[in-house]
Amino acid sequence: MQLYKSIILVDDDPINNLINKRLITKLSISEKVEEFLEAEKALQRLRSLDSNEQTLILLDINMPVMNGWDFLNVYLKEFPERKDEIYVLSSSIDLQDRQKAMQYHVVKGFVEKPLTPEKIKNIV
Repeated sequence: MQLYKSIILVDDDPINNLINKRLITKLSISEKVEEFLEAEKALQRLRSLDSNEQTLILLDINMPVMNGWDFLNVYLKEFPERKDEIYVLSSSIDLQDRQKAMQYHVVKGFVEKPLTPEKIKNIV
């Protein structure tokens, strides 16, 4: 039941990435799960992908150097033609973060950490 060619995890916490990658891999919803500790490196990866390749991106918002909001701003500017599905995956319980995320038309949803099989099923 592979639904995505690739999934990109963007989170500065390597433990979160490891747990999320294992969980997603167990559910067999993608051929490939890639993890990035820095948002800029995830953007570099997107630049190398075919623009027709739809990717699921799970994006943390609270990261050093380039945060999730910065990522989204660059994404909108550089990739207007991409049809990726972006979900903000955050430990933030601030309603303003949720509202801000949904102001980006490319964001399909806001998911609170930790990621669970049920939350993944709701995404897919």
